Amino acid sequence: MNDKSLLELVLPQGILEYFDITNCVKNESSFNIYLSEKNIPPVEFALEKLTSKGFFDEIMVQDFPIRDKASYLYIKRRRWVIDKTGDIVFRNWNMVAKGTRMTQEFASFLKGIARYQTNKR
Repeated sequence: MNDKSLLELVLPQGILEYFDITNCVKNESSFNIYLSEKNIPPVEFALEKLTSKGFFDEIMVQDFPIRDKASYLYIKRRRWVIDKTGDIVFRNWNMVAKGTRMTQEFASFLKGIARYQTNKR
């Protein structure tokens, strides 16, 4: 079993469909897992030509403790530009939670991320 397989056991189920693990740091008081959204454009823009335009500012979400240590997920959400209009778009996590079959834990996690929706360009 590799490190990624072990991390899958502690992350919300299904998260690795949308995010890559970029780093994991353990210190005396916490586990810190760093995630970056994959370059998979949102399905609602499937008919548009999109170009990835990097990421929004990283957010930190506290997750369940692991072995009496706090655990934090540092999440970088991706944004895309519609080539034709120049509009910035990003994944609607509320839509993902409603439109797919997933565990309640993962749906709750996605809804938590949606609280950090931003119109930063």
